[in-house]
Amino acid sequence: MNKSTNNNYTGYEIAIIGMSGRFPEANTVHKLWENLKNGKESVSFFTDEELLEAGNDPEIIKNPDYVKARCIIDQPEFFDAAFFDYSPRDAEILDPQQRLFLESAYEALEDACYASDTHNYSIGVFGSISLGSYMYNLFLNPAVKKKTDEYSIIVSNDKDFLATRVAYKLNLKGPCLTVQTACSSSLVAVHVACQSLLSGECDIALSGGVRIVFPHISGYLYIKEGIMSPDGHCRAFDANARGTISGSGAGVIVLKRLEDAMADRDHIYAVIKGSAINNDGALKAGYTAPAQNGQAAVIKMAHAMADISPDTISYIEAHGTGTILGDPIEIAALSDAFDSAKIKKEYCSIGSIKPNIGHLDAAAGIAGLIKTALSLYHKQIPPSINFKELNPKINLDNTPFYINVKLKEWSIDDGVRRAGVSSFGIGGTNAHIVLEEAPQITPSRKSRSHQLLFFSAKTISALEKMTDNLVEYCKENPNTTIADIAFSINTGRKHLKHHRMTVCSDLNDLINTLEIRNPKRVLTYFGESRNKSVYFMFPGQGSQYRKMAYELYISEPYFTESVDYCCEFIKKQYNIDIFNLIYDEADIANKSNGNQINKTAFTQPALFIIEYALAKLLIKWGIRPHGMIGHGVGEYVCACISGVLKIEDALKLMTIRGRLMQELPSGEMVAIHLSAQQINPYLNKFVSIAAKNTPALTVISGSTGSIREIKQKLEDDGVTVSQLPVSHAFHSYMMEPIKEKFYDAIKELTFHSPQIPYISNYTGTWITDNEIMDPEYWYNHLRNTVNFTEGIKELLNDQEGIFLEVGPGRTLSSCVGRHPSRRKTQFVLTTMKSPKDTDNDQMFFLDTIGRYLLSGGKINWHSFYSDETRVRISLPSYPFERQRFWIERPQDYNETGNQNEKAVNNNQAEDTGNLGLHDRPNLSQPFAEPRNAFEQTITEIWKESLGIKSIGIYDNFFELGGHSLLATRIISRLREKFNTEISLMAFMDAGSIAELGMEIIESLCSTESEEEIHRLIEEVKNGV
Repeated sequence: MNKSTNNNYTGYEIAIIGMSGRFPEANTVHKLWENLKNGKESVSFFTDEELLEAGNDPEIIKNPDYVKARCIIDQPEFFDAAFFDYSPRDAEILDPQQRLFLESAYEALEDACYASDTHNYSIGVFGSISLGSYMYNLFLNPAVKKKTDEYSIIVSNDKDFLATRVAYKLNLKGPCLTVQTACSSSLVAVHVACQSLLSGECDIALSGGVRIVFPHISGYLYIKEGIMSPDGHCRAFDANARGTISGSGAGVIVLKRLEDAMADRDHIYAVIKGSAINNDGALKAGYTAPAQNGQAAVIKMAHAMADISPDTISYIEAHGTGTILGDPIEIAALSDAFDSAKIKKEYCSIGSIKPNIGHLDAAAGIAGLIKTALSLYHKQIPPSINFKELNPKINLDNTPFYINVKLKEWSIDDGVRRAGVSSFGIGGTNAHIVLEEAPQITPSRKSRSHQLLFFSAKTISALEKMTDNLVEYCKENPNTTIADIAFSINTGRKHLKHHRMTVCSDLNDLINTLEIRNPKRVLTYFGESRNKSVYFMFPGQGSQYRKMAYELYISEPYFTESVDYCCEFIKKQYNIDIFNLIYDEADIANKSNGNQINKTAFTQPALFIIEYALAKLLIKWGIRPHGMIGHGVGEYVCACISGVLKIEDALKLMTIRGRLMQELPSGEMVAIHLSAQQINPYLNKFVSIAAKNTPALTVISGSTGSIREIKQKLEDDGVTVSQLPVSHAFHSYMMEPIKEKFYDAIKELTFHSPQIPYISNYTGTWITDNEIMDPEYWYNHLRNTVNFTEGIKELLNDQEGIFLEVGPGRTLSSCVGRHPSRRKTQFVLTTMKSPKDTDNDQMFFLDTIGRYLLSGGKINWHSFYSDETRVRISLPSYPFERQRFWIERPQDYNETGNQNEKAVNNNQAEDTGNLGLHDRPNLSQPFAEPRNAFEQTITEIWKESLGIKSIGIYDNFFELGGHSLLATRIISRLREKFNTEISLMAFMDAGSIAELGMEIIESLCSTESEEEIHRLIEEVKNGV
């Protein structure tokens, strides 16, 4: 073995990148740490009244050996069923342990920033669970027997389904194992998870355990020299140690190969250097007894796996049950395992979490591991409580060990902080893990000047709570970088139905904006993230201005790269400095050059470059257009983005086109709020209709004198006319002199079929290959009317499309917004501000991206952050909205489990365990009452089966928490009621009571006579 005192890694290390848990008097791991470092004992002592109210046997309570204490968690019977798409009835029969483990798994993934479904990681689940007693409540309850079936109860309560249930509900596709080795189960599960990661079976692993004791408020009978304490206090390693105390809790951690975690800049709590498991075999006093040799062997195996010397370990989280037999054997085993380190004395502290929170059985090992990881993370060793004097059967002389009794800074002389965690199970399966402090991760670097935060929740109330929690977090962590907060939320959280977005510049801006819910900057929307089709719209000449997208240029490397390449190409080919015309401060300040950007020779390539670079950036971020349309110059951007023209050819054509137009006599263009037909009477042979932007907005183009004459007539008639900032009369007869030269330029280029479809300005419909290859088309596009309104009408056939103006201003967005064919379900957005806007370019752009996401679009967040160095941080987890889902064991059962005869005779058995109905969940469609007795009968069956008070006839079965197994039970009830067959497939396809009713009617029509059908319907109406 190589003695290692630094963090030179072997390649077998595993990082702990996320944690969650519920423990006695601690609903989070962070609260657990506060309790541990403050030496808090989280034991609850109960009064007789509390115990009786909880359903404990009065005779047992009177027993003098009955200890009225236990370590309990808060509200174990509560669960957010709707979040996980469980119906209330299914939530009631699901073991509370499995509910808690599911919630903890989700919280742990959120803590690690991998709860999102945008990543491609294979995630495994390795969990452990204690024997559940809740199943007895169900099997002994007649009401449950009536409203559900035995198979459903078993699937909802058996240990076998713990890990796979998490995988199903969270859509995880790595290996899933439920690991059971009694008290050592959850630490063994961590070991198995590490092996799975190292073998490449998964990229990320969830691992942990859960244990809830029922009745929750209860005590236990003390047996002399047994495992349980006589007074409700656990005193690990102390002279007065007489046993442990039972506790409830759950813990889940997220694991990842260290090299991957460092590369991804994950938030690392600690590193698992090595782990090992073994079994005692038969060489011990009995099956339930511990064995020194087995424990020592597993610790040595873990040291070997970690490739470290034990004298580099300065803390041991012991199994530490505080039992007469167990503690001395454990210390002796540790002394054997650390034999080579005995030259150093009292350098390794020993502690145990059990005196603080009790023995959590299957969750005991994970609790100790979480405690130790937090100790390494905070570089502090919490005190071992309830320790006054060393157990005389324990010899710490000539050993490295000492019992730490107060909070101390975890200081070391050299090397790194390391710790060991032990867990030993009844039956002899031992586990030991070597931990090490986390390495330094590459810190965050400079980011965008503004940050987009996009987050969501299942309900609006949860969204509000989530927002409040984020504000509080920011206040409590003022040194946190807003860019890392945004990165962690955007890439690491699941996108649900209620969405919220904001764009902020720093932490204080974020706090102030979210705290008051600034309506101009905090936008909220309800809807599915459905990846709607997006259509790019590229504006034409007249929308340009100085310093277009300047803040984007200085902050978005990919945009910068595209602009620089295009500007450099034109400069080399044509000696035109387009870049300085757009961005150079000195040139902008030069009054004589102030209108250079509006000269056609420069405008067209400048506008093309900005729009092209912006489109490329959006596509890089995963916002790929389903179709496109351009206005004038904008169509050339369509051609380039779609692959019709290579970027170099497009730049050549834009430069030549602009130069040829510049050589023509000057002209003017004006926009008029009239239809083309209404404008015709004002026109003469020197003025053309240049563009039909909407049915009521037209642009005319022609010689300066003629345009001004017509403009005056229109204004005299009260018509609104707007002058466009152009130097020539585009799309008019004034373009005809350059026809031949433009033809020559076109013939020099190679055109290809479009890879992304786009609309032709000239035809007003989808461009064809024949048009693209024909030089005449390109001249007609330059010379004739832009038929934008017909093109937009074609795109608006997509009833839920998102229309994104990719370029300066909002001219095209306004046209689409006013178009008579536009529906309310179609969203219109702009990416760049107009010249008069004072907003920061990046803030404006990111605000648009946020609105695009709210509208139902999607983005590739990993590409969005590909040019940044960000780190994932631990943020407040989802605010589950838990409700009580609990079925009591009937009170009319005696101690032997036999039903009380009097209750049976009086038909009271069902009443004692009556199942309640719960409120209707928050659904996307409004509630609709049954329209007749027939639908009412179906509704009643659904209500009983799902456990919901009110169900609308259009409510979706699956949104209510339905599933195939429940569907078969409902079908059975319907078959009995209506004497007809409904297939499972037909039920699934129907999805609602209204549709299901039609299926039943059709089934009846095919099998019964008309007279029989009427009879059955009458029976339903009369409640038969």
